[in-house]
Amino acid sequence: MNFASIDLTIIFPAFLAGLLVLVTHVPLGAQVLKRGIVFIDLAIAQIAALGVIVAGMADINQGWLVQLAAGAAAVLGAFLLTWTEKRWPEVQEAQIGVLFVLAATGGLLLLAHNPHGGEHLRDLLAGQILWVRYDQLLVPAIGTAFIAVAIFLFKERLGRLGFYLLFAVAVTISVQLVGVYLVFASLIVPSLGVRNHQRGKRLWFAYIVGIAGYAVGLLISMVFDLPSGALIVWCLALLAMLVYAMGPEDGKVQLRPN
Repeated sequence: MNFASIDLTIIFPAFLAGLLVLVTHVPLGAQVLKRGIVFIDLAIAQIAALGVIVAGMADINQGWLVQLAAGAAAVLGAFLLTWTEKRWPEVQEAQIGVLFVLAATGGLLLLAHNPHGGEHLRDLLAGQILWVRYDQLLVPAIGTAFIAVAIFLFKERLGRLGFYLLFAVAVTISVQLVGVYLVFASLIVPSLGVRNHQRGKRLWFAYIVGIAGYAVGLLISMVFDLPSGALIVWCLALLAMLVYAMGPEDGKVQLRPN
């Protein structure tokens, strides 16, 4: 254990990246659970990652062009899922799962002959949040602000296509900052942990779980020299379980006023 190894100049931009992700992913995660399409975030994130891989194969290295490639792939995935939900709504969750597997294995195939393919794939999945720089946060911050305004202004009025497109843009912004695993954890884990609390308090409790999970995970990863992304996922899960255990029993929450 080495507390002297904690460098706040490294942790703080990483923590800010986590906050940007949580701003949009916590309310979107609540919608995902409500709609019963839990694995949509994994599918869209994996499709966005596939866009990054394709951009790399085309020797596209400029940050905004890579972001554009990831966004285009995610938006195409959103259109496809909108169509499949309209065409075969009864098996939408299964279709989302199939799309995730196709995107994941597609990435493996594209990187099969790349000598650094394994490392590149690991970075896309687990992320490199600890090495995020301040200059990388400007464009995501602007995009996050627009998405957050749209989420809180329109809420239930987004509709199927609006939700998928908004979701695709949010995931595109976050996947290159924190990786696929943290995208999924940030969306689903806080909302799972607060689902038995009073409706009016769920969002705030979910934000607390998310913020604390990122803060504790980053600090512990620096002290013990462990992978930050993986540790944050575990911290989010443990805190969510704690918050859930401290809440009212399932079934009794509806008897309390909102």
